[in-house]
Amino acid sequence: MTNADTMSEVPQAEASAVPAPLLARTRRGLAAVRAALPGPVVLVPTMGALHDGHRSPLRVAREHAGPGGSVLVSIFVNPLQFGPAEDFDRYPRPIARDLAVCAQEGVTAVFQPRVAEMYPAQPMITVNPGPVGQLLEGAWRPGFFDGVLTVVLKLFQLTAPDAAVFGEKDAQQLALIRRMVIDLELGVQIIGAPLHRDPDGLAASSRNAYLSAAERASALALSRSLDAARTAAPAGAGPALAAAEAAMDRATAASPPVQLDYLVLAEPDSFAEVSAGYRGPAILLVAARVGGTRLIDNVHLDIGGQS
Repeated sequence: MTNADTMSEVPQAEASAVPAPLLARTRRGLAAVRAALPGPVVLVPTMGALHDGHRSPLRVAREHAGPGGSVLVSIFVNPLQFGPAEDFDRYPRPIARDLAVCAQEGVTAVFQPRVAEMYPAQPMITVNPGPVGQLLEGAWRPGFFDGVLTVVLKLFQLTAPDAAVFGEKDAQQLALIRRMVIDLELGVQIIGAPLHRDPDGLAASSRNAYLSAAERASALALSRSLDAARTAAPAGAGPALAAAEAAMDRATAASPPVQLDYLVLAEPDSFAEVSAGYRGPAILLVAARVGGTRLIDNVHLDIGGQS
């Protein structure tokens, strides 16, 4: 592909070591790239600012595509999923580094549209996430899942993938995307990629770059609370949640303090809170703010059994 909409762009130092992915910035360029991609085509939707946590879905996608298939990555900071007081304008956009990461992980092509390319006009119709979308992240960030599902549906329509990979750190988002695919008969296989943690235990996130050293030390309370719940899970739902809450309570007195949005032990399909006597699979989800940075994390537990 050599037209103006489709080109290879990888920093020069990387270009000699690994093949550059094709880059499309417009729908027309994407259509030309997509027509030439050998299948199966596996999509990895991202907002860019790729870090080690993104390598997990990229590698899962490459494995699923196989040696003869294609991995297509989208890089788009979606304004529909940001609230008016959130960090849309300052969200990191290091495209040259992102393309280098894609090249290193064997990505075949990248779609990096501008906002006007994805939304030529303000959308009048968006995807309603249903009752699960009103809980947890949906309650704390009204309209967030409407924006996520809308852009994912648009990306599926534009890229026509056989499969798509999403990180398990965004557990509620992953569940809603799976439900949308079933309910709307989209015919795309949805694959979860394991959550990646940095060596200190913090779940990898593009927003971790906002944290000062002191803030990062406080933020480790999120993963510590999940570890405490995992240890206590065989004793039941009540002890597991109490252990996590105790860890978070200590973090609210840290300097800088952790400000908890929610810490919920939920049923993994409905995301409804479980009762104190619940036994079986569950997911513990936490969201908190450290300084001006909001972080989320989760862990799957077997309550009353082997966690």
